[in-house]
Amino acid sequence: MLKIDNENTLSPALNRLPRRFQHVHLMGICGTGMASMAGMLKEMGYHVTGSDQNIYPPMSTFLESLSIPVAKGYGARNLDPAPDLVIVGNVITRDNPEARELARMKLLYLSFPQALKRFAIEGKRSVVISGTHGKTTAASLAAWLLQTAGEDPTFMIGGIPLNFGTNFKLGRGRCVVVEGDEYDTAFFDKGPKFLHYDPWAVILTSIEFDHADIYRDLDHVIESFRELIAIIPRDGILIANLDDPVIAREITRATCRIRTYGMSDRATWRAVDLRMEEGFTRFTAANGGEAHADISTPLYGRHNVRNLLSVLALSDALGVSPGAAQEASRTFLGVKRRQEIIGEARGALILDDFAHHPTAVSETVAAVKQRHDGRRLIAVFEPRSNSSRRNIFQDRYADAFARADLTFIPEPVMMEKIPPGDRFSSQRLVQDLESRKQRAFCFTDRGLMLDALEKEVLAGDVVLFMSNGEFDNLPRRLFRRLQVIED
Repeated sequence: MLKIDNENTLSPALNRLPRRFQHVHLMGICGTGMASMAGMLKEMGYHVTGSDQNIYPPMSTFLESLSIPVAKGYGARNLDPAPDLVIVGNVITRDNPEARELARMKLLYLSFPQALKRFAIEGKRSVVISGTHGKTTAASLAAWLLQTAGEDPTFMIGGIPLNFGTNFKLGRGRCVVVEGDEYDTAFFDKGPKFLHYDPWAVILTSIEFDHADIYRDLDHVIESFRELIAIIPRDGILIANLDDPVIAREITRATCRIRTYGMSDRATWRAVDLRMEEGFTRFTAANGGEAHADISTPLYGRHNVRNLLSVLALSDALGVSPGAAQEASRTFLGVKRRQEIIGEARGALILDDFAHHPTAVSETVAAVKQRHDGRRLIAVFEPRSNSSRRNIFQDRYADAFARADLTFIPEPVMMEKIPPGDRFSSQRLVQDLESRKQRAFCFTDRGLMLDALEKEVLAGDVVLFMSNGEFDNLPRRLFRRLQVIED
C-alpha cells in the first residue's frame, strides 16, 4: 500500500528536478479535474503523460488537443520510462496494477489535491468555494469578478465557466480560486480534498448529506466542514449562507472574520427589491443594511441570487470596487451544464443541468419554472450519483419534482454495485408522482425514452435534463431530432 511521505520531504526533491525535462504522469487523467491539472502542468512547461481506463470525449479530445499522450488501461508499462512525479487520481484503487508498480518503484507521487496545492496554490491567496450545492457557479462567478476587476486570477473549477471556455487558468494575480470538494482525496488519503487548499477565504454555500458512498450520515459530513472552518486563519474570512440551518449553527466555531449572506433579515449581505425584468434578475445588494450596488444578472433562481451575494461579499473583502462587481454580474455568461441552453427547436427550449441531489433538483426545477412562467416544464432526470442511486433520498425526490408538469426518469445504471435493499427505484418515484396527480414515466431503455420525449414535446415546452453525468448525450440528441422535424 502506498504511504504518503511528509510533504516537507517531497518539496526539496521536486525542486531538484530540472523544470524543462521534468516528466509528470497522471493516473486517472480523464477525470475533469485531472485533465485540467494535466493542461495546467503542460502550460507550465512540464512533459505530461497519463493513463485511464475510460477514454472518451470531451476529456479525450481536450488532452489530444494539448498533445498529451494517454495510455488506455493501467499497468506497469505506463511507468516506463519512469516519470519524475506521479499524480494519483481519486478513481485509482489500492489494487490497481499501476499503483502497485508505483509502490514497487518507489517513485515520488502526490494526490490531485496535493498537486493542486503545490503547483497552483502555494504563494497565492487561496479562495476556496465549498458546500454541498452551488460550488461551481459561485467559483466561476468569483473567478470572473476577479478577472473583470483586473486581478488576473488563477483558478481550478469543476465545471467550465462560459466566460473563459476552460475550467483552469494560470494567472499572475494574488488570488487563486479553487472549488473545494468534500469528497475523499485518494485511496491512501480518505480525508476531504478541501483540507489541502490552505484557504485564506472560504465561501460556504450549504451543508447537506451527500456522497453516501463515503459519508455515514449528516453528522459525518459536518465533521469535514468543521475541519475546513478550523483551518481558516484568524486574518482570513468565512463567507457563509445564513439561510442554511446547519451552517448557521456551525459558523459559531470560526475564529476568523465572518460575513453572512442570504435572504434572512439577519444576513450581512442581502438582496433587496428582488425582481425579474426584461430577462434579467435585478436587486440591490445590501451590506449591513446599506446599499452596496444595484445588480443586474442573467442568472435566475434564488439559489443563484445567493451564489452572487456570496461573491459580492468576497469582492468587498478583497477590496474590489462595486463598479467592477456590477460589471461582472451583468456580463457573467454562466457555467456549462448549469441551466445551459442547448437550443430551441420546434418551439421547445432544451436545457441541460448538473442537478442530482434532491435539493438541487428542487431549486433548479423551481427556478426554471419561474423563469419560463406559462410554459409547460418537462423534467428529465437521471439518478446517477452514488447517493441518488441509493434509496436514502427516495421520498425527497417526489417533492423535488413538484413544480414539473411532466417527468421522465430512466432506471439507474450500475445498480449491481448497490446492495439490493439500498437501491433507488425509478418506478416507485413515478408511482409517488402519479399519486399526486402528476404525469410521470419510467423507462428501462433510454432509446425508447428519447423516442417518447420526441413525440411528447410541443411548441412552447421547456425540456430540462438533469444529471451529474453525460446522460448518453440525450439533451443534444433530442435537440437534433427536433431540428430535423422543424426543417
